[in-house]
Amino acid sequence: MSLTLPTPASPLKIGTRGSPLALAQAYETRQRLGAAFDLPEDAFEIVVIKTTGDNRAMIDADRPLKEIGNKGLFTKEIEDAMLKGEIDIAVHSTKDMPVEQPDGLVLNTFLPREDVRDAFISPTLSSIHDLPQGAVVGTSSLRRRAQLLNRRPDLKVVEFRGNVQTRLKKLADGVADCTFLAMAGLRRLDMKDVPATAISPDDMLPAIAQGTIGIERRGDDSRAAEMLAAIHHLETSQRLAAERSLLAGLDGSCETPIAGLAQVRDGQLHLRGEVLRPDGSEAISEEVTGSVGDGAELGQAMAESLLTKAGPGFFDWR
Repeated sequence: MSLTLPTPASPLKIGTRGSPLALAQAYETRQRLGAAFDLPEDAFEIVVIKTTGDNRAMIDADRPLKEIGNKGLFTKEIEDAMLKGEIDIAVHSTKDMPVEQPDGLVLNTFLPREDVRDAFISPTLSSIHDLPQGAVVGTSSLRRRAQLLNRRPDLKVVEFRGNVQTRLKKLADGVADCTFLAMAGLRRLDMKDVPATAISPDDMLPAIAQGTIGIERRGDDSRAAEMLAAIHHLETSQRLAAERSLLAGLDGSCETPIAGLAQVRDGQLHLRGEVLRPDGSEAISEEVTGSVGDGAELGQAMAESLLTKAGPGFFDWR
């Protein structure tokens, strides 16, 4: 059966959240699909869907994200729309996605990975190493909070949420000395004017799947499956197989300080993982190397090892 391509009269509907970064990722997906099948932009329709997480994050802007809910808060409405047939595919930041999808949905298309590193942002300091004793750091990420306090228990960490402009205004107002974003987001938004310095993964191991766009579809949608296969990036998926398996094995959520990064070097898959107590008082890390095709097994084995080392109660919030 030949592939029936979308047309301006019957466009492929791409679901997304409405933030500038989410829209940039949807536009990149549209561009790649259009180039792969020689389709005009109006053969696609960008459908913005506001999620429960978006609403609650706006209302509770000063509360830690863990108190608002888990990652599913930012995907449920989008996934419901796809199951109802209101959209054909959904574009996500993979690091925000739960490791399990609802029945009937599949997340198995990944675009080429962007810069995985975290970005240090400060109007007066040029590096994470320049933070003075007792500096105030703004972040809403439990991972970054735990990593910072593990290395620098003298720092004061305050809740810091909002878009790039909101965080920069808070910095300018002196609420904190620095904050953090993902380099990938800054690059996708072409925000060259933001005073950002990339942090080496040796100093701050990134979040699982950071820098990756994932595209979700209905499991029985053969047209979407065939179209997405044309833009799927194999190496990115191999790396994420390891990282997301590690996350699944640790029962990871946005309430758990977990970091991980898989890289392919010299034909081998290198996986690093780290778990931390939420207060930063202890960190446990591991590294492993294996076959590129064995990423899921490597991630699962690392998760089991880290859990054994951590012991019961390791992730309890203090």
